[in-house]
Amino acid sequence: MTEIPYRFDKSASVAEIREMFPDLEPGTETDHEVSVAGRLMLRRVQGKLAFATLADATGRIQLFAPARSTENFEEFCSLNLGDWIGVRGIVMVTRRGELSVRVDHWELLAPTRRPFPDKWHGITDTDTRYRQRYVDMWVTEEARRTLELRSRVVSAIRRFLEDRGFMEVETPILHPLPGGALARPFSTHHNALDMELYLRIAPELYLKRLTVAGFEKVYEIGRVFRNEGLSTRHNPEFTMLELYQAYADYRDIMELVEQMVEAVALSVLGTTVVSVGGRDLDLAAPWRRATMEDLIEETAGLVVNLDTPVEDLRRIATDLDIPIRDSYGPGKLILEIYEKTTESTLWDPVFVMDYPVEVSPLSREHRSRPGYTERFEGIVAGREICNAFSELTDPDEQARRFEEQAAERARGDEEAMVVDADYLRALEYGLPPTGGLGVGIDRLVMLLAGTETIRDVLAFPTMRPEQAAGGTDTGDGGEEPVP
Repeated sequence: MTEIPYRFDKSASVAEIREMFPDLEPGTETDHEVSVAGRLMLRRVQGKLAFATLADATGRIQLFAPARSTENFEEFCSLNLGDWIGVRGIVMVTRRGELSVRVDHWELLAPTRRPFPDKWHGITDTDTRYRQRYVDMWVTEEARRTLELRSRVVSAIRRFLEDRGFMEVETPILHPLPGGALARPFSTHHNALDMELYLRIAPELYLKRLTVAGFEKVYEIGRVFRNEGLSTRHNPEFTMLELYQAYADYRDIMELVEQMVEAVALSVLGTTVVSVGGRDLDLAAPWRRATMEDLIEETAGLVVNLDTPVEDLRRIATDLDIPIRDSYGPGKLILEIYEKTTESTLWDPVFVMDYPVEVSPLSREHRSRPGYTERFEGIVAGREICNAFSELTDPDEQARRFEEQAAERARGDEEAMVVDADYLRALEYGLPPTGGLGVGIDRLVMLLAGTETIRDVLAFPTMRPEQAAGGTDTGDGGEEPVP
């Protein structure tokens, strides 16, 4: 059996070779020797000459292997697609004009023990693609590009915020209480303290504690966890950007969002125009601002607001086949009507403004519209990209809303919040006027990548258990609706 080396001296990447030799004439042999390494992706043998494609993290290049100069030529010809190899040889261009590395010396770095798909067929089974991403990203160029795009998006966001004086922080992932958003949490048990803990559903309440502590501009990019179903837009763990800016309100945050998305698009794509489902849209600032009720009227022809009798709102919801609970008040009913009739139809970027207090337990009351809050969601191509508001700073009002949420939880709403006494204590020390924002990084990447499913922008999406040997196939299940 071939001995596998512990290391390999690689002198250049594929991208570096292409950059060094962009325009050699056909039939040229240089005197520049390189050492390259990667996977063998294609190979064809023509008598005493073999051609192959080597792929590394930066691209692909042809290997030119003549029998007269290639060590162990017969063994090279018997390599399997997917084998990791290291090659040393000169840079050249074949008579057909293909930039190549001549194989003078080569060594096997890691054999593949499973059949490796070739680039012509790739992985045709969707379940296998998402389950075996470590193979998919070699044979599906789009999958690799999307993950690289994601990295550039996060880097661009960090640059944008740091250029504006924001400080990146880290807050706990294990929370003693679920809070910061309306969602069902994952729970776990800490043995040493013998206590239940929850994977965070949002970092919000800890970040606002830091604002109380005097940090005027803070942000965090990190994983959050919500115990919900799978869909094209939902994964139980996903990445969130949350930020808080003291002395700002929700209109300031609107300007920050549209400027940030525009800057990120220009940074990673070179344009603000993206294509979603074959249809273009422009992310350039400024974005439209409109109230939820105005958009419902434009889209569905329904005139509803908090003064609409609750019986009429219930009738409208019932006519729209919206499941409702007895506890739903006007604010919740209007939100349900909006989500049923309007949200998915909003194509160009728009800030949907002024959510009812009933569905916004952490948002500050609207300064001129009783019963509403200064909250907005950014919607693009029918998708929620962000959620933001002028933060509620009054500890007494926050305590009252926590109590209302706790009552909903007692009535069976597993997504309702609980009373967080320590957060209330922090508010009693004083939270200055503050604007807050949460951006779903995965959905933003989906938008910029032009993909329709969140699984395409995750390195390893959550999957159902794989079929056990000899057992019953549980299947991936495709997508489940969010409960």
